Amino acid sequence: MTVNKKPMSEHIKRPTLEMKVLEPLQLAAAIGSFDVRAQCLGGGLSGQAGALRHGIAKALVVMDEGLRTVMRRHHLLTRDSRVKERKKYGRKRARRGFQFKKR
Repeated sequence: MTVNKKPMSEHIKRPTLEMKVLEPLQLAAAIGSFDVRAQCLGGGLSGQAGALRHGIAKALVVMDEGLRTVMRRHHLLTRDSRVKERKKYGRKRARRGFQFKKR
């Protein structure tokens, strides 16, 4: 498995995140049967691991439609839709206003 032209263990250093990435392959009982080459841009390590997990699950479902129910049951086909909130005018950040001064 290669992520951003590096071995996965070199790119994703935490074992818990490695387990998260390999979860779709374990559910499909296909750990040694596929070579995975992926490129992740933006976000942090945990977000990239989640994106890898989502992409691998979707690719496995394209290969074998019978895996859809298993992947859906483990919430692997649902995209995490949270994105950064935009900065609003009159504020320092998205929600943080200026400090209130009474006097």
